Amino acid sequence: MPPSEDAVLEALRHVHDPELHEDLVSLGMIKNVEFAGEKLFLGIELTTPACPLKDQIEGDVRAALTPLGVSDLEIQWSARVAPARGPDAERAPGIRNVIAVASGKGGVGKSTVAVNLAAALVQEGASVGLMDVDIYGPSAPLMTGTVGQKPAIVEGRIQPVEAHGMAVLSMGYLVPEGQAVVWRGPLLHKAITQFFEDVDWGERDYVVVDMPPGTGDVQLSLTQIFPLTGAVMVTTPQPVALADVIKGANMFDRVNVPMLGVIENMSYFVCPCCGERAEIFAHGGGRTTAAEHGWPFLGEIPIDPTVRIGGDEGTPVVISHPESPVALSFRQAARTLAGKVSQIGRRGAISA
Repeated sequence: MPPSEDAVLEALRHVHDPELHEDLVSLGMIKNVEFAGEKLFLGIELTTPACPLKDQIEGDVRAALTPLGVSDLEIQWSARVAPARGPDAERAPGIRNVIAVASGKGGVGKSTVAVNLAAALVQEGASVGLMDVDIYGPSAPLMTGTVGQKPAIVEGRIQPVEAHGMAVLSMGYLVPEGQAVVWRGPLLHKAITQFFEDVDWGERDYVVVDMPPGTGDVQLSLTQIFPLTGAVMVTTPQPVALADVIKGANMFDRVNVPMLGVIENMSYFVCPCCGERAEIFAHGGGRTTAAEHGWPFLGEIPIDPTVRIGGDEGTPVVISHPESPVALSFRQAARTLAGKVSQIGRRGAISA
């Protein structure tokens, strides 16, 4: 005779989510317990479809149920991303989390990282938007293969462009190609407000925001307009880039935006002919800086020509070369990022 539902739930109270550090039952992650003969169908709702520790949770669940005599187990996975809480979330009620991808200086590959993180989250099963607010140098149209497209207007609301499973919006769609945007602070603030209030984003687990480099008007406007879940800082390993990461992170700290983590881009290069690894811009500075300041470290992204080709041709490398080492690095960084967002979402749910 199979164990009772109460016995199963009691056993699962000893299985903890590795990131949220609470048991699955208390977190409300167990959605159904149903036996068909000796087979147990167990519904588990994750806090993100990109859960980085799903395999560990499954192993712990199976280990907890084995003493009850459960040997035939089918886990039915689902996911629900918790929203960040904030006073102005009604500006775009369908958006659960806004993740700013930023850099202290230009030239570190921030836009490439933003596009590939967004595409990787889509591959994991999340509903994702990509908002390009790099007003003076919008690159999302080129990197997503949507140059020349124009957002439709339906019932007075802007419809994002669809690309690679993402909803994409960029200033590059709204001004003639090659025309410079020469705006001061008030116009920038108005444009970013419209990107939230006048755009039909639909239901999105994450909107990844490609920020301009530095710590200027756009960054401050964004933090005033919408409650950001947190920020990701992109850097290269050398000291000049790392110094600017600290400045950028301090800016987000001053406006109460959590640091979700640091990504070290262009971390190293592996020669395709001989396999020798070259650390062109040094190596490990991002991890060390993150550790020194108590920030999460999301991963190292190697230099790979396919990244540049994918950006130029409009297909992110996680899509064009999904099994390549660089694509796997992006996907692991996206999973780790989703885990950090889940932690913030859980804290918001508790305080709401």
